[in-house]
Amino acid sequence: MNKVAIVFWSGTGNTESMAHAVADGAKNAGANVSIFTAGEFSASMMDDFDAIAFGCPSMGAEQLEEGEFEPMFSDCESKLSGRKIALFGSYGWGDGEWMRSWEETCRNAGAELAAESVICMETPDDEAEGSCRALGAALSC
Repeated sequence: MNKVAIVFWSGTGNTESMAHAVADGAKNAGANVSIFTAGEFSASMMDDFDAIAFGCPSMGAEQLEEGEFEPMFSDCESKLSGRKIALFGSYGWGDGEWMRSWEETCRNAGAELAAESVICMETPDDEAEGSCRALGAALSC
């Protein structure tokens, strides 16, 4: 059974809602799932999991949240090589540039993106929640 971590930061609850859908998808596919906020997770925990989903909304000029999430994720970057991960998050403006930049950072660090990243505008609708569940299932394989 794969051990999957879901690590997220959410300001409005939209990305948190996505995190729970990712967790549902992973659990339904048979994974042992642990959910963490960015403040609860650290690079030292990465080796405890077979796969990790990171979730963060777009902030400011389409960037990761700088107070908690970005520092935690930066610490994790050195452990991304060869690791199966997935990315998700919500946004309220822009065109998804923050996710494209984030994906590039992860690929450059050697991460294996297990599924297409999921983004949604504002509150996740049924389609976004279904995509999040599929993302979680992809991490479980």
